[in-house]
Amino acid sequence: MSIPDYQTLMLPLLKEVSDGREHSFPSIVDALAAEFKLSEYERRELLPSGGQFVFNNRVGWARTYMKKAGLLSAPKRGVVQITERGLGVLKDKKPVNNKTLRGFPEFVEFQSKSADARESVETTVATEQLDPRENIEEGYQRIRKQLSAELLKQIKECSPQFFERLVLDLLLKMGYGGSRRDLGEVVGKSGDGGVDVEIKEDKLGLDTVYIQAKRWSDGQVGSKEIQSFVGALHGKKARKGVFITTSGFSKPAEEYALKIQDKVVLINGPALADLMIEHGVGVSTDVSYDIKKIDSDYFTEE
Repeated sequence: MSIPDYQTLMLPLLKEVSDGREHSFPSIVDALAAEFKLSEYERRELLPSGGQFVFNNRVGWARTYMKKAGLLSAPKRGVVQITERGLGVLKDKKPVNNKTLRGFPEFVEFQSKSADARESVETTVATEQLDPRENIEEGYQRIRKQLSAELLKQIKECSPQFFERLVLDLLLKMGYGGSRRDLGEVVGKSGDGGVDVEIKEDKLGLDTVYIQAKRWSDGQVGSKEIQSFVGALHGKKARKGVFITTSGFSKPAEEYALKIQDKVVLINGPALADLMIEHGVGVSTDVSYDIKKIDSDYFTEE
């Protein structure tokens, strides 16, 4: 079963606390996970940022929205309790979703303050399927995917000499070698659209990694190229290698890399672009947003 969206969780959450007692948030999460028969894998699924479990996040937003509408209260930290209004909604057997919550002035005021003054409180159906944090993360992922595609296109259009520098810059940012002087030397000819580099795996030089990067616009790297790379790896007396390409790898090439004894990592074009974004090579920050939450410890009175 797929993970229910936060609006689907509203009514089950309200029923879960319908006895009028105080319920801890973790106990509610466990009860709802059992009701929806979620697998352990589904329960451990993370948001794209990796900062929170998807299911916990959705239960949290269902709780927050119903609190803003006055259906739930929080008598103490991490505790949820149903209100008279919440009991009334259950008694009337009304559906519980954002449309229903807008029938309460407190929720309308909350959404009005949360929304941009120039926009309507009403949002699209597609947007409301996701909670606010998921909307932010989904938008971030779309922007990043677009940036990755544009970056890869730019890489393929650059000169062999620039591509060589790009690879070295990325390896340096990833922590190899320690400094540009210590990073290693280019041992291949960049004129063939690629670059070969021998680098120190760490600042102490405990191991050597052999890097081969090919700036290809079309086609895929096949198993023959990987076999040749492994041969070169042995010739350099290196036990580890990384093959980078701006295109992709054929399935036989990927299978060959997995079955050999040597440790060989294959990085295709999209993965290369993602590494550049992650380590800040060839990109700059356009705008950033800090998502803050209430510091409950600050408001705890001794």
